[in-house]
Amino acid sequence: MRARRLRAGLKGWGGVGAMAVVCALAVTFVLLLPLIRSHGDGGSAGGRRTAQALQAKAEQCKNPQDQSLSPSGAEGDTIRAIRARGYLSVGVDQNSYRWGYRNPNNSSGELEGFDIDLVHRIAHDILGNENKVQFRAIPTNERIPAIKSGRVDMVVRTMTITCDRLTQVAFSAPYFLTGQQVLAPKTSAITGYDRTLAGRKICSAKGSTAYDQLSADRKTGKLPASTDISTTVPNQLDCLVRLQLGEVDAVVTDGALAASQAAQDPTVALKGGTFTQEYYGVAMKRGADDLVRQVNRILENYRKDGGWKTSYDKWLSPTLGKDSESATPPAANYK
Repeated sequence: MRARRLRAGLKGWGGVGAMAVVCALAVTFVLLLPLIRSHGDGGSAGGRRTAQALQAKAEQCKNPQDQSLSPSGAEGDTIRAIRARGYLSVGVDQNSYRWGYRNPNNSSGELEGFDIDLVHRIAHDILGNENKVQFRAIPTNERIPAIKSGRVDMVVRTMTITCDRLTQVAFSAPYFLTGQQVLAPKTSAITGYDRTLAGRKICSAKGSTAYDQLSADRKTGKLPASTDISTTVPNQLDCLVRLQLGEVDAVVTDGALAASQAAQDPTVALKGGTFTQEYYGVAMKRGADDLVRQVNRILENYRKDGGWKTSYDKWLSPTLGKDSESATPPAANYK
């Protein structure tokens, strides 16, 4: 049964079949990347006090997408260090179709997608050359450790701004609006984020807001207690593969990513509408205020001069549509 579903899924990929192979290799590469670990003495009294303070701050946070610093072109230590180095180090995805991926039809093998366009714009405005970028493939669950350790200057990887994450990293103003959604086989009886998930096995990415939502809703009873949410993976594409293999019944992820996955495999489809509202932001190190302000200034210009819209029309309009709530850049409000 699993073999038949896999063959059907792969057959349905058509023109993107080659891309699937490349993405599978990309996943293997990412899993072989050295793990970045954040260290801290959580067992000490000081560690407990810090954790309690951060938790209290997260609980007091309202509208996390409105907590970024106001735009500025002023140069500080972080910007000076980047310019002295000569390139921008950015954590990205390399297997999210239309967001950050390697197009097998592109002989150069360069990364493409909506997030990649934004990275090139940031590099252009800070360094005067859009190609002065060192891309680093970062799994979903390693985004924050990569920033905190200083391995990257920023992460541009469909990363949702949340109150909890704001206690660990800094975010730009939002650059994209989306929400969680269910992806399942077209033939499935699942109708959305509802009682039809009872007894079903759901896949989500480690460290994602999707898993956080699933876990919270299981505790409150919004999600049936019999729903199995134990399957978590480093990257979203792994969930699509698990779905094709018949190892899970559905995937929960951002609707924007789910739409791209449905475009990769015509045997799966979005089930129901989005059931949360989330905003993507550029994540940076806490204390790098000059970089945060500079990125916010770049985002302001990117929206105003049509760069954002051009990128959306090229990469995301085919899967999300021109009339989607995601088709307009979200307004920026600063603290």
